[in-house]
Amino acid sequence: MHTMWKGFISFGLVNIPVNMYAATEEKRLRFRYLHRKCQTPIQTVRKCPKCEQEIAWNEVVRGYEYQDGHYVLMEKDELDELLPDSKKAIEILDFVKLDEIDPIYFNKTYYLGAQEKSNKAYVLLRDALKTTGKIAIARVILRSKQTLAVVRVYQNCLVMETIFYPDEVRSIAQIPDLPEAPQLTEREETMAVQLIEQLTTTFQPENYQDTYREMLEERIQKKIHHEQVVEAPESKPEKVVDLMEALQASLNKVKEDKLKEKTS
Repeated sequence: MHTMWKGFISFGLVNIPVNMYAATEEKRLRFRYLHRKCQTPIQTVRKCPKCEQEIAWNEVVRGYEYQDGHYVLMEKDELDELLPDSKKAIEILDFVKLDEIDPIYFNKTYYLGAQEKSNKAYVLLRDALKTTGKIAIARVILRSKQTLAVVRVYQNCLVMETIFYPDEVRSIAQIPDLPEAPQLTEREETMAVQLIEQLTTTFQPENYQDTYREMLEERIQKKIHHEQVVEAPESKPEKVVDLMEALQASLNKVKEDKLKEKTS
């Protein structure tokens, strides 16, 4: 499993070295976009519409649009200066009960593995969380962004789940046409409760499959079997633009623009 982050859990005065791994993976078939005419994969290009040319990453700067068409530029060094010194720390702030956090706050899950198999501090935190039935509220820097998270135990492993800040969860007051409380009959409520109770079971994750993905895979295999496939043509080498040719084209464009200005 690929280690995507190395750091430590800051638990009071105790530091627990950990490695972070992605706990989940999205199972879906990924499609390439092709040009319908010739079945060539389409390229994504960074291009400046004003300069009419492709640009490299070292020519890109971040800008915050504070009003339409107006930006405040922020260099990477400026953004890094605002981050806390402990960029590699999962800093535990508080301990709470898991059922006190609504699932709407949860975002993405990561496994936290000990950097050494005989790490007593890792075992100490894991077992203490099990004994108390609590989870830890923590703060961490991921991808140059300060993120709120929880640390809890899953099976026999510490996991970290990033969670949204309160102001990132939209208020239900923004939802139009939420039904008011209409008058329900006692029989209606009783029948609804009975139906829920009859459909209630123990959660077994293996009972649920992505039937759409299974059907899609089957359809793709049938197309392969019946040779309903296309082959992308060989890419043509990019034309090397001669410097003189580019200069001449630029001069011609300037002359055309000036001519249009005079005749307009």
